[in-house]
Amino acid sequence: MCSSGWVRAHATFYGVNDSPASLGGACGYDNPFHAGFGAHTAALSGALFRSGESCGACYQVRCDYWADAKWCLRGAAVTVTATNFCPSNNNGGWCNLPRHHFDMSMPAFFRIARRGNEGIVPVFYRRVGCKRRGGVRFTMRGQGNFNMVILSNVGGGGAVRAVAVRGSKGKTWLQMTRNWGANWQSSGDLRGQRLSFRVTLLDRKRMTFLNVVPSSWWFGQTFTSRGQFL
Repeated sequence: MCSSGWVRAHATFYGVNDSPASLGGACGYDNPFHAGFGAHTAALSGALFRSGESCGACYQVRCDYWADAKWCLRGAAVTVTATNFCPSNNNGGWCNLPRHHFDMSMPAFFRIARRGNEGIVPVFYRRVGCKRRGGVRFTMRGQGNFNMVILSNVGGGGAVRAVAVRGSKGKTWLQMTRNWGANWQSSGDLRGQRLSFRVTLLDRKRMTFLNVVPSSWWFGQTFTSRGQFL
């Protein structure tokens, strides 16, 4: 780690022949644009991904020009959202533990590195707040008594630590558990009820979103809050 708070890492890019809209990956964001993240996204190595804890977090990344002046753009930086996981290959790969690595979308990578480079570049990174347009998005998934919600477009710290849900027919909050990535699950039949959510970020900031989902909701729909983490 540098004295200024920057951490040393490496980066490359993926999805050369893919639309950025297809790079939701291991966090469960089917479409990063629909999720509010845009094209500047990245898959994180295991040391950073932490089994999905970092989904939705924002990182400012800059190429280490002094270590690689040939391929790094001097003074350039880009902010990316964690949307995917870069798995270890157990053969000295850059995403193996304990390495810190960003496998970035191509649009993000070429904000900090020269075109023509298809290899690894040294970078510095630091966690930064996420600046989002609009409210937090709640996408309802699951079926029957199995409820799952994916949270996206979360501002502030971005990464979600805990979620609780309350139906309009109940008085108590039901703690949800992380199913995978940014997907949170609970049991119990919540159909036909207005739903409220209490969301806690990794930095311990908490917001309550009252009746953000109407009683007419159904699986597959997305609802947006009026409030947002700052």
